[in-house]
Amino acid sequence: MFLPKAFKNGGILFSSITMVLVAAVSMLAFHLLLQCRAKYGGSYGDLGREIAGPKMRTLILASVTLSQICFVCAGLVFVADNWASFFRAVVSSGAVPGTKALIAIQAVLIIPLSFIRNISKLGPAALLADVFIMLGIGYIYYYDISSLATRGIAEPIALFNPKAYTLTLGASIFTFEGIGLILPIQSSMRKPHHFEPLLGMVMLLITLIFTSVGALCYATFGPNTKIEVIDNFPQDNRLVNAVQFTYALAVLVGNPVQLFPAMRIIESKIFGHRVSGKKDPLTKWKKNAFRTSLVALCVGIAIAGSQDLDRFVALIGSFACIPLVYLYPAYLHYKGVAESRWAKAGDVVMMVVGAVCMVFSTTVTIMNSFM
Repeated sequence: MFLPKAFKNGGILFSSITMVLVAAVSMLAFHLLLQCRAKYGGSYGDLGREIAGPKMRTLILASVTLSQICFVCAGLVFVADNWASFFRAVVSSGAVPGTKALIAIQAVLIIPLSFIRNISKLGPAALLADVFIMLGIGYIYYYDISSLATRGIAEPIALFNPKAYTLTLGASIFTFEGIGLILPIQSSMRKPHHFEPLLGMVMLLITLIFTSVGALCYATFGPNTKIEVIDNFPQDNRLVNAVQFTYALAVLVGNPVQLFPAMRIIESKIFGHRVSGKKDPLTKWKKNAFRTSLVALCVGIAIAGSQDLDRFVALIGSFACIPLVYLYPAYLHYKGVAESRWAKAGDVVMMVVGAVCMVFSTTVTIMNSFM
């Protein structure tokens, strides 16, 4: 929903190329991490400790925690903005809750789901979210193609926008960053060896969806493309209202999945790896209290950053996601798996390019935020 604005920020040609390149490099990074897992076993943090020592493990876990918490914060803002637009469209009279209030209300659903200990048990919620998302995407395709066929492209459409293209870089990286969930999902599968081929097919599919939705919506609405593109659709249309509500609900239901790695990492740091609440109700509710506090923290951050979702997303992608996707997997592969000179050279190139992109896009995004 925020990708069309990213396409407006970068231009339709630049943004399309960027999405494909980011997807390809992200898949390569996933492959490097899975190769490390095949040789050493364990989680992302365990791989860091095994290959590069305890400090690397701490750095990886801190980055995973930061990125996943930021994803949840962005999701909270997205849901609140869409529900606020939905209520304004369907409520003819009376007060409409503001964005900040709607962010806080979401905690009522997220807190109980955060008590779930096994990520595979969140599968039904994630599947329901996928159904809602596919319905929303189907409507977007239908509206965009119909509009372009009858009214044509909304001029002017930029091929490249030199003023804000860095926001596209951050948003693209944010879009494909899921490396914190790669290893937990593989571990939860009955046949983990089938994971990488399946991941490749999924990456191809979502790259096509993300790129086509971003390009089609930008071509449809042009310079009027809003931060959340659903706001560009007819707000007096009940089908649009339904899509707006259910798509936001899908993101809300998916937030506990995004928060899962961060909760497990911080929880193990506070309570220890071997302390379980299965036989000790007091420990169980101490952990539940911690998880409630973490959700409350996400709500507070989301409220603080609710005014500029596109810049917030770009900053997360630039600062929090690039190290996880492009620096750490390449470094671990270089130290622990790569044997040939060419493999090591490829890892070094990936690390250098990733570091340059992180510094450059983070700096420019911050500078643009204060201009």
